[in-house]
Amino acid sequence: MPSQSRLLAPRSRASLARVVAACRRWLLPTAAAAACAMLAAGCATVPRPKRAASPAPPAPVPAASAPAAAAPQPKPLVIAHRGASARRPEHTLAAYAKAIEDGADAIEPDLVMTRDGVLVARHENDITGTTNVAELPQFAERKRTKVIDGERLTGWFTEDFTLAELKTLRARERIPRLRPANARLNDQFEVPSFDEIVRLAEQAALRTGKPIGIYAELKHPSYFRSIGLPLEDKLAAAVRAQPYLRNGPLFIQCFESGSLRALRRTLGSAMQNVKLVQLIGNPRKGPADWKLAGDGRTFGDMLNTTGLREVAAYADGIGPEKSSVVPRDAQGALGAPTALVHQAHAAGLFVHPYTFRPENSFLPKALQTGGDDATRSPAGMEREVQAFVAAGIDGFFTDDPALGRRAVDTPAR
Repeated sequence: MPSQSRLLAPRSRASLARVVAACRRWLLPTAAAAACAMLAAGCATVPRPKRAASPAPPAPVPAASAPAAAAPQPKPLVIAHRGASARRPEHTLAAYAKAIEDGADAIEPDLVMTRDGVLVARHENDITGTTNVAELPQFAERKRTKVIDGERLTGWFTEDFTLAELKTLRARERIPRLRPANARLNDQFEVPSFDEIVRLAEQAALRTGKPIGIYAELKHPSYFRSIGLPLEDKLAAAVRAQPYLRNGPLFIQCFESGSLRALRRTLGSAMQNVKLVQLIGNPRKGPADWKLAGDGRTFGDMLNTTGLREVAAYADGIGPEKSSVVPRDAQGALGAPTALVHQAHAAGLFVHPYTFRPENSFLPKALQTGGDDATRSPAGMEREVQAFVAAGIDGFFTDDPALGRRAVDTPAR
């Protein structure tokens, strides 16, 4: 791995300017310029900024001076959901590389663990449908039935394979009916380790002068902890060991609040580049760790004013289902925005809803185009994103970061 100074000190003034300018798009902008200048110069520590909800008072303007123009609002972050997963099989180095090429601000790996304690990227630890494992006779006896977060599943699981064994598998498209072009790329790519993904982002930052965020999700942490493979410890160790994770933009998200609280205690609050994000699922359901503890509350309890204040005690932002921000009406059209963004901002939290996808199957009816469920409607996805941008979101997850980039860079029509 390159040294910290090589990674974070661009070789030219122009490269440094690009890094600092890109950093200004990141959240908590009150200290962004100073923090990013330090990051680009390779500083190991940066001061933690105040929350956006409590900005410092402006300095008085001399009587003879014209009033300063208001700072432009940062554009929402374009977060590549599992990479450019509408264009390449998800959670492959090819999908992450395509996302970076297409203008993503951050790439999102879902993290699970191997038997020998290595973090790898898969949507779930059940790899039956996202690899060719079911067709390999040497692994036929690895098929298991397990209960994970209360759900009974039968298949093949990452924790029953070493990294070397996983590297003999090949990735496959998870939803081939809706993404046949991706399915034609089946069996061409490996299952990547987290270290490989970090190196990819690091190399892109060196090449372009633009910091590429890592937006890691811990999957099923209570389950992995129960089998002696705690995800939080492994991720914290990676942050300490890798210069890019200590200094580059790093988001850590999870549906289980206990994992985020543990990471806040482990990592502390001095690492300005690390943001913790509470994912919020179906409001009628609850996080796995709450269920295990006998806590009957649901994700819906995180969405009110009291719940948001509680989240703000350990996290920097929320990642809600997008319907919690802009719901759809009975006819499938986008309705009026809820109060969630305003309430979250009042609690000092940023808002990154999920997930924006370009196929008809995922779009509001009015934004679909002619064809079947698998037909892409690029203009429809752009318009959907722009409706959420108008609602005040700070970033968003998308399977097609090229369209997401265009949606935030192009004025809404």
